[in-house]
Amino acid sequence: MTEPTIFEMSSPGRRAVKMPAVDVPEVPLPKGFERQNLAFPEISELGVVRHFTRLSQLNYSIDTGFYPLGSCTMKYNPKINEATARIPGFGHTHPLQPEDTVQGNLYLMYHLQKMLAEIGGFAGATLQPAAGAQGELVGALMIKKYHQDRGDFQRLRMLIPDSAHGTNPATSAMVGFEIVPLPTDPRGNVDLEALKSLVDDRLAGLMLTNPNTLGLFDENVEEVIKIVHQAGGLVYGDGANMNAILGVAQPGKIGFDVLHYNIHKTFSTPHGGGGPGSGPVVVAERLLDYLPDPVVDIIEEGDEENPPLYGFVTPAKTIGRIKSFHGHFGLLVRAYTYISMLGAEGLRDIAEKAVLNANYLQEKLKGTYTLPYDRSCMHEFVLEGFWEDVPEIHALDIAKRLIDYGMHPPTNYFPLIVKEALMIEPTETESIETLDRFAEVMLKIAEEARTQPELLKNAPHHAPIKRADELKAAKDLVLCCYPMGLEQD
Repeated sequence: MTEPTIFEMSSPGRRAVKMPAVDVPEVPLPKGFERQNLAFPEISELGVVRHFTRLSQLNYSIDTGFYPLGSCTMKYNPKINEATARIPGFGHTHPLQPEDTVQGNLYLMYHLQKMLAEIGGFAGATLQPAAGAQGELVGALMIKKYHQDRGDFQRLRMLIPDSAHGTNPATSAMVGFEIVPLPTDPRGNVDLEALKSLVDDRLAGLMLTNPNTLGLFDENVEEVIKIVHQAGGLVYGDGANMNAILGVAQPGKIGFDVLHYNIHKTFSTPHGGGGPGSGPVVVAERLLDYLPDPVVDIIEEGDEENPPLYGFVTPAKTIGRIKSFHGHFGLLVRAYTYISMLGAEGLRDIAEKAVLNANYLQEKLKGTYTLPYDRSCMHEFVLEGFWEDVPEIHALDIAKRLIDYGMHPPTNYFPLIVKEALMIEPTETESIETLDRFAEVMLKIAEEARTQPELLKNAPHHAPIKRADELKAAKDLVLCCYPMGLEQD
């Protein structure tokens, strides 16, 4: 049964909250500010609780099922992270408190900066960006200012491989760079000959996702970086897929100049739903002075009796503040907890298990599904979600049918260089039983595609909402609604 809206459940005279008596003098609102109708639903407290509980139970979540979203990395969020983020000393602080009253917070931020820099093989870090995409923006801004400080105002071209994350060209364009596409070779690497033909004194840099969105580590990454550096450009690393190489490879030691982390993808903080994010950025020595303002540092050394004093400092050539305050701080606490509990050996174990799980699934599914780049993958892999002998079936049909089996679909139609792409990432946190069940269902769906294609075309059959018209939903947006029988003031 479809859950009614809370306005449909409204009944005059019911109330869930009794407001306290006014304890300040009442003052009339200025003329023109009074609303004629607040349009609030009238419903009991029990009605409110039951309504939103039922809605929550309609949601698919990482706590209830497998989420094989390639590139988005929906991994388990350890509950200890939630406990540490809610420690009163962290959860009840205010960003405008004096620095000497939040030394515990600053201690955590300072050491998290150090951890993230060491993990990536870099010289320093900022925790300020609110998401991975804003981290990309920070990197692009630093690259631009670096060139301008050297008088290289003509360096306005940013190379973007066609296997990169989709936000890379968007953030580069926001900074004013000209976007230059870079093709992929038949093995899923950057095409070296194409790269050599595109570098000149107009090159600002290259934004390289490695491992890339095909789930492949670029076999020529050192040569790619060398070509860009010899042309005077810098190399930005999209570190969203770092969970594949933690403790195994350090991008900074390979030659990357700047890199962002998606800590929801690598260090287990919550992901999705439009909530808070965090995209720390780590940099090589030559970009330290360009980090956003401020970073956390030791402003007064300690001794045996007194701990050091931490505070905010401004880098010498900073690109400026890119977000109010720092954070989101709660996610930084979660990431610090995760890294601290795992240690160096545990971080490497993450990468090894992520790669093992992905290759295990890839081997089980290839042959039944086409694997366009047939080589060992890293944390994820991309299949073609169609068959030549069943032309009416598409990746979307496979994804919708998975819902009937109680599983979240993988990422669809990305990367764009794979036809009918199904991008699958099991993450390091899933058991072999879960992987076997997913593979069993995928193989069953492949069989259904040939014997009962209508099952796929009309799926999902058992979801609260059946197949929607996604094109109409995207083009005919309903961004607000008004209760039945009430008109907009």
